[in-house]
Amino acid sequence: MKEIKRPVNSHKAYHAHIYFEKETLSFATSLCEQAGKKFGLKVGRIHQKMVGPHPKWSCQITFGAQHFDEFVTWLELNSENLTILIHALSGNDLEDHTIYAYWLGDSVELDLSMFGPNK
Repeated sequence: MKEIKRPVNSHKAYHAHIYFEKETLSFATSLCEQAGKKFGLKVGRIHQKMVGPHPKWSCQITFGAQHFDEFVTWLELNSENLTILIHALSGNDLEDHTIYAYWLGDSVELDLSMFGPNK
């Protein structure tokens, strides 16, 4: 059984990527809107295509250390079966999406090739 890393608040800023499919688009959109309103967070576009290293449709929410504990707990309680990637914004994209990456729900494999040595 794969060990799940609990999200750790060890950086100043983070992204939460809410992953969804056509069938969960409405729920995911509502969850992202609620998060923005409840916590005063910056909510990105609802991408109905794969963007960056993300292998599913997604929405990005930016948040800081001051919201980490309450926001992550809220996501765990309200995300139903959605997969959510939470990662630090350290300035090193590869490390952020690997070493500092945490999953709520099932993890998915990211396309890390864009973070290679020549990028």
